[in-house]
Amino acid sequence: MSHQSDLIATDIDAYLAQHERKELMRFLTCGSVDDGKSTLIGRLLYDSKMIYEDQLAKIEQDSITQGTTGGNFDPALLTDGLKEEREQGITIDVAYRYFSTAKRKFIIADTPGHVQYTRNMATGASTADLAIILIDARKGVLEQTKRHSFIASLLGIKHILVAINKMDLVDFDEQIYNDIRQDYRDFAARLDIPDLHFIPISALNGDNVVDRSENTPWYDGHTLMNFLETVYIGSDRNLEDFRFPVQNVVRPNLDFRGFAGTIASGIIRVGDEILSLPSRKTSKVKEIVTFDGNLQEAFAPLSVTLTLEDEIDISRGDMIVRPGNVPKLAQKFDAMIVWMSENPMIPGNQYLFKQTTRMVSGSFNTLRYQVDVNTMHRLPSPTLELNQIGRVNISLNQAIAFDRYNRNKGTGAFIVIDRITNVTVAAGMILDRRTSENRGDHWDDDPASETFTSQLSAVTAEERMARYGQRPVSILITGLPGSGKSTTANGVERALFDRGRSAMVIDGQNMRLGLSRDLGFSREDRSENLRRTAEVARFMNKSGLICLLALVSPNDESRKKAADVITDGEGQFLLVHLDAPAVVCAKRNLSARGDEIEESMPNYQPPADADLVLQTDELSAVECVEKVIELLENRKYIQ
Repeated sequence: MSHQSDLIATDIDAYLAQHERKELMRFLTCGSVDDGKSTLIGRLLYDSKMIYEDQLAKIEQDSITQGTTGGNFDPALLTDGLKEEREQGITIDVAYRYFSTAKRKFIIADTPGHVQYTRNMATGASTADLAIILIDARKGVLEQTKRHSFIASLLGIKHILVAINKMDLVDFDEQIYNDIRQDYRDFAARLDIPDLHFIPISALNGDNVVDRSENTPWYDGHTLMNFLETVYIGSDRNLEDFRFPVQNVVRPNLDFRGFAGTIASGIIRVGDEILSLPSRKTSKVKEIVTFDGNLQEAFAPLSVTLTLEDEIDISRGDMIVRPGNVPKLAQKFDAMIVWMSENPMIPGNQYLFKQTTRMVSGSFNTLRYQVDVNTMHRLPSPTLELNQIGRVNISLNQAIAFDRYNRNKGTGAFIVIDRITNVTVAAGMILDRRTSENRGDHWDDDPASETFTSQLSAVTAEERMARYGQRPVSILITGLPGSGKSTTANGVERALFDRGRSAMVIDGQNMRLGLSRDLGFSREDRSENLRRTAEVARFMNKSGLICLLALVSPNDESRKKAADVITDGEGQFLLVHLDAPAVVCAKRNLSARGDEIEESMPNYQPPADADLVLQTDELSAVECVEKVIELLENRKYIQ
C-alpha cells in the first residue's frame, strides 16, 4: 500500500514514476517476548494511514475476541496472522508488511521473540538495513534482547534503533529510560554496531511513533517514523567490488548468448573488462540487457543479462568480476553459523553449501567454539544445537569465490542444506580468516638447516651498555584492546628518549601491517604474532636497545614462551599488565571491534606474575608512564 498523494487523482503516471524512484529500506523488529514488536508495527501502519478500511474493520472486530487489550483496538493483530499467534498472543513466524511514505518505501519484517524461534529472527535479519530492538521499560535488557542484538550485529546490520517501549506503564519516567539506555550501551560496546539510537515510545498508544508525544517533554530526538524516513543508508551498499554470480545462461537463438543474474555488489558498464571465475578467462561487456531495454551501466541489486564480446565458457555458479578486483577463491575458510535444525551439527558429516548461485558439498572440519550471547564468551562444545551460534572451519570439495561477510553480504553469506532431507540447517557468514589447521606451533621448530650457526657481533654487550648508559630489556605490555598499550609504550619511549636513552616500540598493529600481515586474530595466529615479535625484540636487545612490546597477547602460555625466547638471547624480560574493565576498553577503542575484540575479550587470561599491574581506568597516561620508568629504575636497567 502506498501513502496518500494528490498525484494519484491528478496524474497517475507521474505518481507511479515518483513512487518507482523512492529508496527502498528493509527493517525488522526484534527483541524479547511481549516487548511489543507486532503492536509497534500495527501502530505504525495505523497512525500513518496505511490500512485499508475493510482491513481495519476486521481488526477492530477481532480485537474483541482475540485481542490482548481488553476489547480495545489491538494493533498487533495486523501482523500476527496465524491462528496459533492470535491464541497465544505471540509471534511465531516472520511476518512481512509493505508500505511507503512520501520519502521512502519500506518492507517490515516482524520477527518472533521466543528463544525457540531464533532461527526465524535470523531469517528476517538477513536482508535488513536497520533493526528496531524493542525493550519493555518494566523489564529492561533481557537475555533475548542480547541474543537478537548479537545476531543483528553478526549479520552486519549497521543501524540499530533501540525503542524503549511501554513507557506509559512506568509513567514516562526519564530516569528509567536513561538507566535502560546505559545498560544497553554497556552491552553493545562489545558488538560491532556503528550507528546506535534510542527512542522512548508507547507502541499501544502511539507516543513518539508517528507523532511526538506530550508525555516525554524531556526527549527532543526523532519520532520513530521520522527516523525511518531520514536515516542514511546510501553508503551501506557495496558499490566498489563488482560481483556478478551467474544464475542462468540465456540462449534464445543462435545469435544471442547472455549470462543472467543479480548484481551482488558494484557497478558494471558497457565496454568494461571482466574476468570469469574460476576459469579466469577475460572479455569485455558488449551489452547490458534488461526487459525494459539495454542499459549503459548497471549496479547492485539490479537483475540483468550481460553479453560479452568473446565466446568464453561461463556456466551457472560461475562469478563475473573485474580483473583488478578479484574475490578470494578457496575451498577452506572460517565462518560464523547460526544452527537452524532440530538435529545437531555433526563435524565431518557431508552437507550441501549454497553460496550465491553455486552449490557444492563439504563438511565442518572443526567447531572452534560456541558463543554465549549473554557474556560474549567462547565456550568449548562438540556440536551446535538448534538456535546456537558458533565459529567453524569449513572444507568444501570445490573452490568458491567469496569475500568476507562484513565487506560484502552477497558473496560472504551462505546456507547449509541437509543432503538427505533437503532442509536448510544453518546460515553462515564467512570471516575470511586464514585457517590455522596447517599453521602449526613454531615456538619449538628447528631451523630449516642444521648447518646454521649464530653469528657473533664485533661489538660486545658491555660496550653497548657503556655507550647507551642502559641495560637492554624487553617489556611486554599486555591488556585488552583499548586498555592503553600503545599509548603507554609510546609515552615510555618518549620519556626514555628525553633522558638520552635508546628505546623502540614494537606495536602489534604495526607488526600486522608488515611482518605479520598474513595472520588473523585466532589463538594460533596471536601466538605466532607474539613469537615473531619476540624474535625481533631479541635482536634489538642484542643491539643494546630497550624494547617496548605493545600486544594483546591474551594467552599466558604464549607470554611465557616469549619470555624464554628473549632471555635465551641473553636479554631480560619484564611483564606489565594494563588492567581495565572490558566495557571501558571497548568504549575507548572503536577500532578494536570486529574480529579483534571478538577474539580477545572472551579468552583473555590476565597474567598472575606480572612485574607491574596498572589500572588504566583509574590512572592517567602520564601516571602509567611514570610507573613504568620507576620499574626500570628499580630493576637497574636505567640510572
